Amino acid sequence: MSKLKQGAALAKSAARILAALPTGAKNDALRQIAAALDESRGEILTANEKDVAAAKENGMSAAMLDRLTLTNPRIDDMGAAIEKLISLDDPVGTYLSKKTMPSGLTIGQVRVPLGVVGMIYESRPNVTVDAATLCLKSGNGAVLRSGKEAFLTSSALVAIMRRALENTSIPPDAIYLVEDTSRETATEMMSLRESIDVLIPRGGAGLIRSVVGNAKVPVIETGVGVCHIYVTADANLQMAADILENAKCQRPSVCNAAECLLVDAAVAPQFLQLVLPRLQKHNVQLRADDTALAILGNAAIPATEDDWGHEFLDYTLAIRVVDGADSAMEHIARYGSGHSECIVTESYQKAQIFLQKVDAAAVYVNASTRFTDGGMFGLGAEIGISTQKMHARGPMGLEVLTSTKFVVYGNGQIRE
Repeated sequence: MSKLKQGAALAKSAARILAALPTGAKNDALRQIAAALDESRGEILTANEKDVAAAKENGMSAAMLDRLTLTNPRIDDMGAAIEKLISLDDPVGTYLSKKTMPSGLTIGQVRVPLGVVGMIYESRPNVTVDAATLCLKSGNGAVLRSGKEAFLTSSALVAIMRRALENTSIPPDAIYLVEDTSRETATEMMSLRESIDVLIPRGGAGLIRSVVGNAKVPVIETGVGVCHIYVTADANLQMAADILENAKCQRPSVCNAAECLLVDAAVAPQFLQLVLPRLQKHNVQLRADDTALAILGNAAIPATEDDWGHEFLDYTLAIRVVDGADSAMEHIARYGSGHSECIVTESYQKAQIFLQKVDAAAVYVNASTRFTDGGMFGLGAEIGISTQKMHARGPMGLEVLTSTKFVVYGNGQIRE
């Protein structure tokens, strides 16, 4: 038996114990983990410095390095996310319905853990903690496969969390980190139907396509984020500039960052000249269609067909001038990824039509797409943002990590 199969089997066994634990026991374990992470900052930062140094040597972009890098404030954020998670209601054991039938049977539908959740993700160490703690609170085991760029950091984080669980009701084997980051091991993980109940990929388009296309384990598809900001002719342009700068530049390496600006032709000259210096301040490369290029001149380069629908995850922005809302929505329908879309407008009617017609997990009126996040939506830490429509859509918190089963109480009934 391979080490991966053995680790996943141990996680499955641990999950059966975890599924029956009361909320208090799970919250106590989460407190132990939060305290251990706080006390082990030196260990975490030392491992992360090695990952970052190797990534720099391999030419990782500045935006991606930002995703990889941990700091003391970011470790504080991990602890805060766990504290928020502790405060949230436990979905396990809650009834969606309960009724007594004419037969005398009492039939209830109750939330239960999924079992073992497998996570395949790239160079974001915080995902290691978010995924593990969300799984524990929702009664699930976790099998984690980190990208090689963050492997040393993820290894340190998992070792710390497993040590913390040694003095709790949760077996440390409930969290397992895959030790081999090779493609072969990823393929093996995708086939472990006997131990892993659901796979959640979290990363770039290539990773997600690979998991969705090759997995034998059921998959919840998370979000490639080709997010658009659409500025209408009647928009408050100063507000639109604030929203665009935040959505593109506040943290460009994440899936809820804006990748494309759509602006109505009637205000394109005014708006593009207004927002240009704000984007230049961040050294954003602009890739513009012919109309926008005529306005921006040497401040932009011509966009290609590949730029529409591309997740840059960097300081790059595609720009297209459109002829009204129908044109903007047609562009989003063709090139969007179903993640997050925004309209900036002063028109209630335009806003309502956009909300109704745009097909995405989150649709915004006059707000940055950067809010598509479990914490910002009041869900605590998130395990990912689903862009599919079955089982889960949008930021995935605790409830999404559960399924349901029917429980039936009788007193000797038999079916005639």
